[in-house]
Amino acid sequence: MISGSKIRFDRWCRALLAALALSASSAWAFDLPELMGLLAQQKSGEARFTEQRFVRGLEGPLEASGVLSFTAPDKLVRRTLAPRAETMSVEGNTLTLSRGGRTRTLQLDSMPELLGMVEAMRGTLSGNSQGLQRYFRSTLAGSSGGWTLDLQPVDERLAAQVRTMRLSGRGGEVLGIEMEFIGGDRSVMNITPERAAAGSARTPARSAP
Repeated sequence: MISGSKIRFDRWCRALLAALALSASSAWAFDLPELMGLLAQQKSGEARFTEQRFVRGLEGPLEASGVLSFTAPDKLVRRTLAPRAETMSVEGNTLTLSRGGRTRTLQLDSMPELLGMVEAMRGTLSGNSQGLQRYFRSTLAGSSGGWTLDLQPVDERLAAQVRTMRLSGRGGEVLGIEMEFIGGDRSVMNITPERAAAGSARTPARSAP
């Protein structure tokens, strides 16, 4: 016959083990500072992108593709190759747009809603959590092997344009950006780092049996 003290001791042991397991799980949880640390290690990079923009009232998405490049701390270039060539370059507070041989330069602080979207990308790519949290409330899920970062605008002018942003990636690489705009429009961008793209290009095709 098992005594009452023995039962209480067993319950106490089980409770202690459960508490230790919960504590260990929390201690090793993947959090925003850890993600920002991984991202900050990438001082520069280049990647291919494909983008689909879903616009209310239009059948099928608008598609674009090109090359993205980033140089820490704040230079971001999007070079669209299709359906038409155009380049958007951001460095510091200056935005430069080039299309069809014409160039236009703007100051980002004159367009707070655009500045917020740019800072979301630059803040994530550079691992600058302070810049990111200035404009967004963030929720991180997953692990270093595969994560998603949901961003909710806190700036009123940005929130009037953008409902949510979701960035996804692996380790210190951003592999996808989804944006949902006020009014129902949505864009989905898939990103392939140049290293991965080059590796797949070098993989020989298998011959047919």
